[in-house]
Amino acid sequence: TVFVVESGGGSVQAGGSLTLSCVASGFRGVCSYDMTWYRQSPGKEREFIAEFNADRETIYANSVKGRFTISRPNVADATFLLMKNLRIEDTAMYYCRVEQNPGVFCSREHYWGQGTQVTVSS
Repeated sequence: TVFVVESGGGSVQAGGSLTLSCVASGFRGVCSYDMTWYRQSPGKEREFIAEFNADRETIYANSVKGRFTISRPNVADATFLLMKNLRIEDTAMYYCRVEQNPGVFCSREHYWGQGTQVTVSS
């Protein structure tokens, strides 16, 4: 199985920056993995933020495009989310999702971390 741990959340004033980290363990060398950030605010559904897939392509939600940057070192079992120009509406629990892509030796699986809280104040 894959274990996922996020870190880096905290409290910051509007306009500030934070970098979130997501570290996974248990990757199988014969499989490929996409790593994705989501967030969820109280009373709202969990929403997609950014993805760095196994093909090293990045995708962003419109709400964070130009402010957030997702990166992934070549080691590939970690991803980072640099968040700049934070807004009050960015306040949420941020989650990392790892998806194991299906292949000859791999089934489609997904794993979530426990989340890290980001709070942006005025």
